[in-house]
Amino acid sequence: MTGVDPDRLDEQQLMKELETIHRTRHDTLLYGSNDALRAHNERMAQLEGEYLRRNPRRPVAAGRTREGARERGSGESATPTSPGT
Repeated sequence: MTGVDPDRLDEQQLMKELETIHRTRHDTLLYGSNDALRAHNERMAQLEGEYLRRNPRRPVAAGRTREGARERGSGESATPTSPGT
């Protein structure tokens, strides 16, 4: 594994790592070696898994659900809402 174990990162560090890995994703997919892409996939899964573990009730945008995607053309807001609303 490359990098600090995600559960040892504070909130700010975790978000910075997530932002960086998402920013570099496209170039890694297009131009990285198979080993680089495999390492990128593993690290992204670790970081995202830690984020989800810490934020099990994170806001979800209605437009990012299956139902919301079907209704996207109806003018419904894509603004995140609290769970259960």
